[in-house]
Amino acid sequence: MPPKVQATPTQAGAAANAAEGARPKVSRAKLGEMKKGGERIVMVTAYDYPFARLADAAGVDILLVGDTLGMVVLGFDSTLPVTMEHMVHHTQAVSRARPSGMIVGDMPFMSYQVTAEEAVRNAGRLVQEGGAEAVKLEGGERICAAVEAIASAGIPVMGHIGLTPQAVHQLGGYRVQGRDPAAAERLVRDAHALQESGCFALVLEAIPASVAQQITTTVRIPTIGIGAGPHCDGQVLVLHDLLGLFEEFVPKFVRRYADLAGSTRTALEAFADDVRSGRFPGKEHSYG
Repeated sequence: MPPKVQATPTQAGAAANAAEGARPKVSRAKLGEMKKGGERIVMVTAYDYPFARLADAAGVDILLVGDTLGMVVLGFDSTLPVTMEHMVHHTQAVSRARPSGMIVGDMPFMSYQVTAEEAVRNAGRLVQEGGAEAVKLEGGERICAAVEAIASAGIPVMGHIGLTPQAVHQLGGYRVQGRDPAAAERLVRDAHALQESGCFALVLEAIPASVAQQITTTVRIPTIGIGAGPHCDGQVLVLHDLLGLFEEFVPKFVRRYADLAGSTRTALEAFADDVRSGRFPGKEHSYG
């Protein structure tokens, strides 16, 4: 039996947000309207309460609690070690911010690939325990049964095709997908299969711009690109990449909008110097 989905912390806070004059809650219907009206969708990853609040205050439409937290927050070499417990924990932190943006929780590796029933249970955990309002799954036609089961349980599903990091070993590394005609045709077929299985949106990662454009113009649901060119209905970046917090490597498709790693180091060095020299704390920082 599919889990009974209860109200999430974010849903419980929707009325309070409205009373405070916050922008309307972003829903799957709203995202569909944005595609129809040619209004670009903005999505970023968020893994904790303070950054979720900042992203929402900036007007971000979708906050993705991505399994990329394994690399940029937990220090793993890939997303593969991320567990349901990790995802529930971080989704809870984001949902406590009660954002107007939609909260989408990533389904981690092996949380949906075994059986459709297990996929529904795990998706239900992200909603019921974590406060997610939708879940995201990686893969094309092969995951359609899981998508159908989760959507049938009343949980919105976002698809993810192209470069799917959970399949990094099968793909032979983090490589652009869909370069040859056969691979491009397969991606288009995957996009349509996911749409028909119940996905309300698709992430297109690391695919040629022309393929992303073909998918975007032939599906009814919004597409959100990351390394997929300018023709998608929206764009997503990993928060730590766009803020310059993750320095190990910078993908070609990333634009850095800040150097928070550099400014953080500068601040910490200044603090350490003040402590060692006796300049901090001063009289104004002390109690009488």
